[in-house]
Amino acid sequence: MIDVNQLRKGTTFTQDGELYRVLEYSHNKTARGGATIRVTVRNLRSGSTTQMTFNGGTRVEDIRVEGRAVQYLFEDGDFLTFMDMETYEQPQLRRDVFGDDMNYLKENMELKLNSYQGEIIDYELPKTEEYKVTEVEFAVAGDRANNPTKRITLETGMEIQAPMFINAGDTVKVNLEEGTYVTRVSN
Repeated sequence: MIDVNQLRKGTTFTQDGELYRVLEYSHNKTARGGATIRVTVRNLRSGSTTQMTFNGGTRVEDIRVEGRAVQYLFEDGDFLTFMDMETYEQPQLRRDVFGDDMNYLKENMELKLNSYQGEIIDYELPKTEEYKVTEVEFAVAGDRANNPTKRITLETGMEIQAPMFINAGDTVKVNLEEGTYVTRVSN
């Protein structure tokens, strides 16, 4: 059991039989009243996001989540197949678990699957990943004072904004937490 004052971004806990991961944390203290802890959490089984409010001194049960390094192999209908980098087992997850993050997955990409009591409940993408540019928007560099960008399409179908000098066939590094261009990688 941990005090709700110890809840921080990334902390996992269980309450009423549900597993939650903290996405945002705020601590509010009024002059004479007690502290109020407000957290935005994601239910790790259903994927829904909600806000919870706790009074200071409340305790929740923290859980230990085990992470395993896996490699994304392929998509088979509604399921994605991964390979455990240590045991070579091939766990499968439903495609809908990844939601919009499906645009970041590419074959042979390494990521982390988190499990609790043998049940895979969450995943962690790498912070950055390199992608091949397949298509670029036609754009003319005009006003250089405003740092012009154009829309590019990556090998996974994801579209992001990038500087004007990026061309089809280039390899770019993308920040997966924000879905933004980082740099062009020399070929």
